[in-house]
Amino acid sequence: MATPESHPVTAPATPSEPAVPRPEYPRPSFVRADWLNLNGTWRFARDPGDSGLERGLVGAELPELITVPFCPESELSGIGDTDFHHAVWYRRTVRVPGAWAGRRPVLHFGAVDHDTTVWVNGTEVVRHSGGFTPFSADLGEVVRPGEDAVIVVRARDSARGPQARGKQSTEYANESCLYTRTTGIWQTVWLEPVWPTHMKRPRITPDLAGSCFHLEVPLAGPRTGHRVRAVLRDAAGEVAGAEVSADYDLAPRLVLPVPEGRRRLWAPEDPHLYDVALEVLAPDGTVVDAAVCTAGLRSVTLDGKRVLLNGRPVFQRLVLDQGWYPDGLMTAPDDAALVRDIELSLAAGFNGARLHQKVFEERFLHHADRLGYLVWGEFGDWGAGTGPVGGDNQRPTAGFVAQWLEAVERDYSHPSVVGWCPLNETRQLLTDRPTVLDDVTRAMFLATKAADTSRPVLDASGYAHRVPETDVYDAHCYEQDPDAFRELMAGLGKDEPFVNPRDEDPDAVWSLPYGGQPYFCSEFGGIWWNPDEAGAAGEDRGVSWGYGRRPRDEEAFHRRFTGLTGVLLDDPGMFGYCYTQLTDVFQEQNGVYRFDRSPKLDVTRVRAAQRRPAAVEETERPPS
Repeated sequence: MATPESHPVTAPATPSEPAVPRPEYPRPSFVRADWLNLNGTWRFARDPGDSGLERGLVGAELPELITVPFCPESELSGIGDTDFHHAVWYRRTVRVPGAWAGRRPVLHFGAVDHDTTVWVNGTEVVRHSGGFTPFSADLGEVVRPGEDAVIVVRARDSARGPQARGKQSTEYANESCLYTRTTGIWQTVWLEPVWPTHMKRPRITPDLAGSCFHLEVPLAGPRTGHRVRAVLRDAAGEVAGAEVSADYDLAPRLVLPVPEGRRRLWAPEDPHLYDVALEVLAPDGTVVDAAVCTAGLRSVTLDGKRVLLNGRPVFQRLVLDQGWYPDGLMTAPDDAALVRDIELSLAAGFNGARLHQKVFEERFLHHADRLGYLVWGEFGDWGAGTGPVGGDNQRPTAGFVAQWLEAVERDYSHPSVVGWCPLNETRQLLTDRPTVLDDVTRAMFLATKAADTSRPVLDASGYAHRVPETDVYDAHCYEQDPDAFRELMAGLGKDEPFVNPRDEDPDAVWSLPYGGQPYFCSEFGGIWWNPDEAGAAGEDRGVSWGYGRRPRDEEAFHRRFTGLTGVLLDDPGMFGYCYTQLTDVFQEQNGVYRFDRSPKLDVTRVRAAQRRPAAVEETERPPS
């Protein structure tokens, strides 16, 4: 069966040239055969006064070199400057392959933080706001195959303004659970050719009840007389095919039935993926566009307080994954690092993750699809609100809605995504008069529901639940004593679950009341543990940071971890949990692994502690 890895990539470097960093295909759920990776050495300039446009940097040679796709704050970029960068510039000249004659080159950016303007051969071709999502520019009007394209990029990144930045620190140094900033290009830059009539990103929706896939294939360019063809394949060959006229819909729709004998569900224990080969045919039958997608046949449904995968409860033992790396910051140093993070999580007994406070590289989701790893997609907005935590740092705006919808659209077809969580720990008292936070929270929830009816949506993880019809309800609790934690979590059976911020101010009301939805404790633990500081129990945070008092030794860590997880594993009303966190990140040292992913404790004991009691598992068996 074809996979994205089987398609050609950029040619290997010659002995005199460095290898292209991150050479793998960046859009693995929608693969075309021809493409050109533009990672590698670019000219670079820092623009601390954001005056580069006035100073003529669009047409100037830039003084420095940088390795793309790594941000200038990272070591892998070759710069490693962690100071604030209000604006940065990039420049590179690339020859568009002559073999692409007759097609239009499209320039793709995986992600650039935060506000981007791109010029090609002196012509502005695209602007984009938002640091986490992809954007593209059709270059057909400014450069042809066989010609040189001079690409110039300006990225602006406000130090403390109201933009979504996730866990990036707004102070010069890292502090508590805030980390080194990312500015500019931090995901792969690439070119691909398309014919005047071509596909945009398809949407593939599995229909388990109907044993089929529903496809929507949006098209660009003239379409009269064109047709769209789809073929579903597995390892044994063709499973089903369908063809439809492109004349009548902006996004032609097809249905690919899966017969009983070829029906194989996507599940953690068997993450089976089908290939979907797509073609656009001109009126004379010529194929003018072709791509290969992947698809998993699975369902996510709600049943009372249960979240069902393929009609059965699967307890979600999630881990909080920040997706930060010592040398690449938000960018993984290589594709193997993405795979390793999933494998490390599975080895520790988790079966999924909240992809926390950033929109992860799409290749991470591709590997999650392959490995049967459950993930919740999230936006990078930590602390957005009107209180002191939000301030003017990440005050919600209409841009939050637009950028979040770009993320949902990008990741819609990945079967590993089992839920959406637009916001995290928004803070505003329920008694306060309505503000933009209320509007943005509701807009993001409703927009997500409109964009995707196949997955549950959590309006905001922890604290300010503002949408009464949210599909899922949750709370965050970092109580470190297992007995006290059990007492806090004891009310779910009486429909009186723990609600933030009962552990901070019992008189403050942040959320609408619980309405009987599926409930989970979506952040807990965060046990502050560094074996190099063993014995230094207490609250001294001069060296590192974590929640509560750190254990005196590893044995005390395991007792606490087992006790805390046991509270949630014992609760038949809980559909899952999310433990903080997978790895240490800089000074935040509460991971199961160190920041460099090396072991710092016995993960076999962490895995063993997450076995659910048989009596509780019995309640999860689907009806016969």
